[in-house]
Amino acid sequence: MTRNADRTATTGPVRAGLVAVIVGIQAIAAIFFIADAIGDLAAGEMDFHILAESLIAFALLAGVGIGALMARRLLAEAQERDRILAIASGALTEHIQMRFRDWKLTDAEAEVALFAIKGCDAAEIARLRSAAQGTVRAQLSHVYAKSGVATQAELVSLFIDDLLHIDLGKSG
Repeated sequence: MTRNADRTATTGPVRAGLVAVIVGIQAIAAIFFIADAIGDLAAGEMDFHILAESLIAFALLAGVGIGALMARRLLAEAQERDRILAIASGALTEHIQMRFRDWKLTDAEAEVALFAIKGCDAAEIARLRSAAQGTVRAQLSHVYAKSGVATQAELVSLFIDDLLHIDLGKSG
């Protein structure tokens, strides 16, 4: 998973956690105001201060309920996004493997092509594969020829174009 995907995957739970903390603080405040109002009423006091405190307590209580519902919704949305991302990731992996088979890439060419799709240059691929740069460049040339493209950008573009035509589901 990339850094952006990691960040996206945690955004929903982090927001839901923040909402949960705020809801907890609101619940404590609501309990305090309600207890104070009950204490004042039990002491026989009834004035504007008690009325305002009671209204604030009920508003906070409503906020607690709404906040809890929002936290629940945010968590459900985050889980749905994670589910769709897993489907999309699996679909992309399958699609890439299918294309590699169609192009009849060797295992080494497929590995080099995958690194190229991920954005690695020939030097990085050579380092990652413990191979000579000349070997990697030759393998990239074979990948480009078999896929009908001339550059790494065109190779990546093939998959971007394919993704734009695949309906992986819609959220929201």
